[in-house]
Amino acid sequence: MESYRRRLGLKTAICNISGKIWAFVDEEYEVTFLMDTVQQLTQNLFNGDIEGEMVVTLVYAKCDRIERIELWDSLYNLASDMTIPWLVGGDFNVITDEEEKYGGLPVSLNEVEDFRHCIQTCNLTDLGYKGSVFTWWNGRGADDCVFKRLDRCLGNFEFQQLFLGLEITHLIKLGSDHSPLLLECKQHVQQFKKSFKFLNFWTKHVTFLDVVKENWTTDVIANSFMTFNVNLKTLKKVLSIWSKATYGDIFQQITNLEEVIKAHEALFEADPSFANREKLMKVQTELTRVLHLEEEFWKQKAGMSWFQDGDKNSKFFHAHVNGRRKMLQLKRIQNSVGQWIDNEQDMADEAIRYFQAQFHETVVPTRFDILKHVPSMISNEQNEELVAVPTKEEVKQAVLV
Repeated sequence: MESYRRRLGLKTAICNISGKIWAFVDEEYEVTFLMDTVQQLTQNLFNGDIEGEMVVTLVYAKCDRIERIELWDSLYNLASDMTIPWLVGGDFNVITDEEEKYGGLPVSLNEVEDFRHCIQTCNLTDLGYKGSVFTWWNGRGADDCVFKRLDRCLGNFEFQQLFLGLEITHLIKLGSDHSPLLLECKQHVQQFKKSFKFLNFWTKHVTFLDVVKENWTTDVIANSFMTFNVNLKTLKKVLSIWSKATYGDIFQQITNLEEVIKAHEALFEADPSFANREKLMKVQTELTRVLHLEEEFWKQKAGMSWFQDGDKNSKFFHAHVNGRRKMLQLKRIQNSVGQWIDNEQDMADEAIRYFQAQFHETVVPTRFDILKHVPSMISNEQNEELVAVPTKEEVKQAVLV
């Protein structure tokens, strides 16, 4: 093993054989090398205090497709008997989708397929991100301006189950053409199931009515109310898919376009040519369009009928919605003996106890005097007929009619 180690205070600095991949590990972890190549460094990290271990693979891939095959092969070998949490992250120098690139030459589908096949075969999943989609910029302008997502984090199922609240943030590029990736490994997360929300701005799209007409059909033979209910459920699923394909994530688009605009603004200031100005205005127009959709979203979300067109202060709408949510939140409650409690778990336990007491019968009633106050709507003779066992003739008539 030709890896280089050096102790730095409470951390150990580890470098791979190429000298381009560095890892800084806290002393509380026992480090075991599993694989060390020019393009990746894989270590097993064990923490004796929590008796837990995981594998971390740090990547710095080659720019050439043929040379990256060595990297894919090494990941295949690691994945063949991987049964513990596994994190793979770094600069892969390749994208997985055309949407992860802006500008430059057309995407090489062969390179993309190689990377996708490796991810799928190794049972890895992209762990997502917050911030701009692009992690690399070539620093050029005009027709030579290129943005890509070359850096990412992947994880297997065991890793995702270990850190349910995992968050990855693409930080700003500072002193490098790559964005640093901040990985926060949170083990707990409060999950909410989002309900379907109809967005009013959908109706302004030219294909909206066609989508509704094509999917407002059902093979169910039932009454009008049942048919209407089935149609609504079907349309809800279709509109969710249609919205994702038509509009995508508008908030992510805003973040991406803002970064592209910053780059074009800097280039236009350095070279105020007609071509640079045209490209800047093109991206600004696209941002304006997406901002309008964001405005419509928050207008509906805030539920303010007095909204005036032209007010694009989405932060105000966001604050208004959050304000309504806070008003509905319970900060403290009184328990059964009149004491105030404000701990979240204690409030949840008290709520369960309260409703259990409400709907649980502890004493079987023996007195029915209250029934005397209930007015009789039928006579004793009518009641005897209602509780009488039906005759064979009555059953036969009811079945055959």
